[in-house]
Amino acid sequence: MTNAGVLADHQIRDMIVSGGIAADVPIEDGQIQPASLDLRLGQTAYRVRASFLAGRERTVKERLADLQMHAVDLDGGAVLEKGCVYVVPLMERLTLPKGMTAAASAKSSIGRLDLLTRIITDHGIEFDRVPEGYDGPLYVEICPRSFSVVAQPGQMLNQIIFRQGKTLMSDDDLRGLHAQTPIVSGDPVISDGLGFSVDLRPTDGTLVGYRAKPHTGVVDLSKLNHYDPAEFWEEVHTKDGWIILDPGAFYILVSREAIVIPPMQAAEMAPYLAMVGEFRVHYAGFFDPGFGYAEAGGSGSRGVLEVRCHEAPFVLEHGQVVGRLVYEHMAAMPAALYGREIKSNYQGQGLKLSKHFRG
Repeated sequence: MTNAGVLADHQIRDMIVSGGIAADVPIEDGQIQPASLDLRLGQTAYRVRASFLAGRERTVKERLADLQMHAVDLDGGAVLEKGCVYVVPLMERLTLPKGMTAAASAKSSIGRLDLLTRIITDHGIEFDRVPEGYDGPLYVEICPRSFSVVAQPGQMLNQIIFRQGKTLMSDDDLRGLHAQTPIVSGDPVISDGLGFSVDLRPTDGTLVGYRAKPHTGVVDLSKLNHYDPAEFWEEVHTKDGWIILDPGAFYILVSREAIVIPPMQAAEMAPYLAMVGEFRVHYAGFFDPGFGYAEAGGSGSRGVLEVRCHEAPFVLEHGQVVGRLVYEHMAAMPAALYGREIKSNYQGQGLKLSKHFRG
């Protein structure tokens, strides 16, 4: 019987062999991360009138029959337009055993493009959550918010983790872990997870972030290290340790703290407090075991924050707590760690745009 915790890479491989994870196109080794599986876009994107959940009594196909406007063939690449909502069947499907659930998130590069992507399932009542015993297909809802994008089949915008039983670490567990293997630079702020704050006093220069420009060209998701950041982003500078967030604008900022995910833990970004301010930190990406871990080359790795301001301009100050990391136990030691045995774009990162931009 599998130990309680988030499944490790070799356990995900076992699920593929047993048919718990299946696909019409064979699953590639590169999709398997230390504690997650990357999911691939299928052939067709369906433009829909509005975002939706299937609901307990219906399948996604049945809802598409009500809401679909037209189909877009992704073969060879197709533009998904800013402000529109699309639903794309994924190549992978799941058959989860008793006691196992799954949770999905946008991959880090996708969150940094302000590309809202959420997994939906047949009979589903929550985004990005797959219930115990689910047997069926997976779909992704895609809504480009800052930039139109070019997408094609096989691209991996989302990742999924598998949870066996109780996985969350208590605050006491987290304090014990920090005492044994420090999980954050400085004194930890622990309350329903590890709190982290925003860095608006860089040690070098005045650049503290980037703001998405409102009228830009298209980002082709297949082109890496390709685009000039200045064509898509405005630099955000401050000498005073604070900035004013504009309503509706999207920002890339960075955490003040360096963060560590030890080998037997995984983590997920979560809201810190609903009333912390008139903004929201986006929660793209799970943090795999080994992120920021010195032995995996991650010393000094910080969390990149994807921030959108809401109704009113808001003053964000250096050191303000803006989010939290929820840590989970792994069910087994991964065969590979983030940044060591696998290619990892953001190990050791500071303030950094997505891998599609130069620099």
